[in-house]
Amino acid sequence: MFNEQLAKKNNVSINNFFMNNDYINFYNNLIKLTTNKSLYKGIVNKQDTFSDRLTLFLIHFAFILKEFKKTENEKKLQELYDFNFRQLELSIREIGYGDQSINKKMKDYINVLHAIVSEIHFWNELEIDSREKKLSLFLTNFNNIKYLVEYFDNFREKLTKYNLNSYIKSVSNH
Repeated sequence: MFNEQLAKKNNVSINNFFMNNDYINFYNNLIKLTTNKSLYKGIVNKQDTFSDRLTLFLIHFAFILKEFKKTENEKKLQELYDFNFRQLELSIREIGYGDQSINKKMKDYINVLHAIVSEIHFWNELEIDSREKKLSLFLTNFNNIKYLVEYFDNFREKLTKYNLNSYIKSVSNH
C-alpha cells in the first residue's frame, strides 16, 4: 500500500514537473513575443515601460485564450492562466513592490486581461478602424496602432494553424 502511494505521489510530482516546465516555456514564449522590438516602433516617448510590455503580454495572452477557448482546453487554459499570473506576481515582487501593492496590482492586471478579452471577443468581425479603437483603449502610449492591428491579425491567424498543446510544448514560437 505504501509503495503504491509513493509511486502515485512520484508520478504526480513528475507530471507537475513536466507541466510546469511546459508552462514556463509557454510563459517565456509570451515574454519573447512581448519583447519583440518591432512592436515598439510606434511608441510615443521612444522608451517602452513595464506597463507597455505587460499590456502587450496581456493582449497576446487574451488572443490565445480567445482562440483556444474550447471545452477540451478548459483545464489547461485555467492552469496557464494561473501559472502566468503567478509568474507575473513574481516579476512584480522582483521589481520591489510591497505585498499590499502587489495584491492591488495583480487585481488590476487581471481586470485588464478580462477587459482585453471582452474587447477582442468579436475581433474577426470588426473593421480595421474598430480594431484600432479596441487596441487604443489599452495601448495609450502607442501612436502606430494600425501596425499593431496588422501584427495581432497575423498573430491570431498563426494561432489558428496549431492546437493549444503545440503552443504549450513549444520551446520557441511558431
